[in-house]
Amino acid sequence: MRMPDYVKTGDGPVTVYLLHGGYGAKDYWRYEIAALVAAGYRTIAWDAPGYGLSPLPAEYSIEAVGEAAIALFDATCGERNVVIGHSMGGLIAPRVAAARPQAVDAVVISASLASLGQGGSAFADDFMEMRVPPLRAASNVGEVAMPLLRSMFAPGAAGPAVDLVLEVAAQTPAQTFIEAMLAIARYDGEPIVRGLSQPVLCVAGGHDPVGRPALVEALSRMIACGEFTLFEDAGHYPFAECQPAFDARLHAFLQDHGLGA
Repeated sequence: MRMPDYVKTGDGPVTVYLLHGGYGAKDYWRYEIAALVAAGYRTIAWDAPGYGLSPLPAEYSIEAVGEAAIALFDATCGERNVVIGHSMGGLIAPRVAAARPQAVDAVVISASLASLGQGGSAFADDFMEMRVPPLRAASNVGEVAMPLLRSMFAPGAAGPAVDLVLEVAAQTPAQTFIEAMLAIARYDGEPIVRGLSQPVLCVAGGHDPVGRPALVEALSRMIACGEFTLFEDAGHYPFAECQPAFDARLHAFLQDHGLGA
């Protein structure tokens, strides 16, 4: 697999990796990148395989996407490193941390679970039924899936960061999204998560229909050094819906574990 496309911004002894979700690309991290760089962090945001400028591989799996993320990490890592994974990226980040335990110093899992199965079979079936069939005749997410995407935000969510997520998510290629959802449905990351030794912050939005707070909190309890934070007024995208609160908690977590910029 070709090295995925990425953007490096800022400089400093701590590098923060930003792994986007199933809807999206590296571009939706623009405001978060600006905040991290202003705080003194070096950031790496990628386009996962099939997203943005990164080509879609012939066979798609979370394991293969994880290997691409590990290759990117090996090529770009700094003195100390933090991996933030949102939604689908929250399945990938633990794989990077597990593969490079001496180099990854902390992990943030945003609005993600260990697997769809964590929510039960009905939850997993509903998740797939709402996402895959409508996109089979579309070229991108924006053609048919915007009502579903908007429903993943808290009521009244607004602002430039929210608009940016919607704009970038709408451009997600339909075939990439379908392959990613099928890969997620096949994946069970619980063994990887349970083996993590690094501090891990798990965050959830109170209105998130996917990364439900009770499930994300349960995920945090699988991890030896897991922590849980709930953003009650956010949906699936706390980093965009309530960025100041998200950033305050993120920086406190990093400071607590010796990762201040």
